Amino acid sequence: MPNERLLLIIEDDAAFARTLSRSFERRDYTVLLAANQEEAAALLEQHNPGYAVVDLKLKGNSSGLACVQMLHQHDEDMLIVVLTGFASINTAVEAIKLGACQYLAKPSNTDDIEAAFGHVAGSAEIEVTARSTSIKTLEWERIHAVLAEADFNISETARRLGMHRRTLARKLEKQRVK
Repeated sequence: MPNERLLLIIEDDAAFARTLSRSFERRDYTVLLAANQEEAAALLEQHNPGYAVVDLKLKGNSSGLACVQMLHQHDEDMLIVVLTGFASINTAVEAIKLGACQYLAKPSNTDDIEAAFGHVAGSAEIEVTARSTSIKTLEWERIHAVLAEADFNISETARRLGMHRRTLARKLEKQRVK
């Protein structure tokens, strides 16, 4: 685990970023905030954080997965946790491949994130469920995989899935990940 308690938070929701920042500062972290990949890259020119928390879905052209890749290229030992309200198996696998040590669905609190920093190694002791994946879960994961491929563009995702944009919007609203 890195000795330096310098944490970079890449989050475009300013209120959530401030709350998370204050919470980590109370735990003796020094926190840097960035709203997108460009701001994070500028901070990396002057700082070398040992930890990072990255939101998967950022506004504009910035992608959380691209941020994870950039952070891992900057420092392979950096512990990176991805937070998302749009959890899917596809994005979780890609985040880990790109260098994240953990992937957490929102809402996650500071305790969850700090525990994720400490739980870097995998565990063979995790219980495998006997229940098979439901059709709804498979549909949900497919929608989110295509959504990520389309850079979170609802219209383009609906076109690729062959469904009406409003139908897709209703599906996304109905099964919001909590």
